[in-house]
Amino acid sequence: MKNLLKVFSDYRMLIRTLVGRELKARYRGSVLGFFWSFLNPLLLLVVYTVVFGFILRPRDPTFSGSPFNYALFLFSGLLPWIWFSGCVLESTTVLLINGNILKKVMFPAEVLPIVSVTANFVNFSFGIPILIAFEIILGHPITLYILLSIIVMFIQYIFSLGISFFLASLSVNYRDLQHLMVNIVTLWFFSTPIIYPMTFGVINRHKWLKFLLYLNPLTHLVEGYQRAFYYGRMIPYKRLTVTFIVAFIFLWIGYWIFDKLRDTFVEEV
Repeated sequence: MKNLLKVFSDYRMLIRTLVGRELKARYRGSVLGFFWSFLNPLLLLVVYTVVFGFILRPRDPTFSGSPFNYALFLFSGLLPWIWFSGCVLESTTVLLINGNILKKVMFPAEVLPIVSVTANFVNFSFGIPILIAFEIILGHPITLYILLSIIVMFIQYIFSLGISFFLASLSVNYRDLQHLMVNIVTLWFFSTPIIYPMTFGVINRHKWLKFLLYLNPLTHLVEGYQRAFYYGRMIPYKRLTVTFIVAFIFLWIGYWIFDKLRDTFVEEV
């Protein structure tokens, strides 16, 4: 872990440069360019508001009242999910795509997963002002608990980085992993309370189902965002403390495997 912290310190300028390059590359050639970073989450929120606010309004009493309630709830969980899923899927190809860079003398391979996670975090952060602005416009109450979302972001960053190191190191030798993760990510999405709240009737009636959902670290992260942004309540700090420990363990294991396999990267890419 000391080596990883040293990477962040010694290569911070390189990481910053590559993150900027990655963000610019995503919208290169488009008319609006970097403005799409704000426009994409805005359009996504508008679509969900129309569909779930007026066409397919959920019957759950949690979202009674304003037709915009469910759209805001959904968006508060969907934003961090887009960040996480982007990290997972990109991690399976990040070393393969950047094989020419890895072959350069003394290039630190661990910088590439860090850049991927950080770039997806920056994209995620552009959606937060959109969510807050809509809540203000729609009269949805905002509390100071929203500031605690920074803690949730920090934990998610650590967890995402650990997963990225793990998958990036294995995908170099096992190319089928990138196809497998597409299906796992889909299953993971429905196993996380994004499109439904943990107070949903079926979950409350089946304690075993609730127990299984709580084994998912993303459940506690998404609930943290939902409480901070939508419900305006204290984040589940006890469960998030456990999630932080789990995230740190994932980071330690992921980076350890990455470090053990780094000598094979140049040969395989």
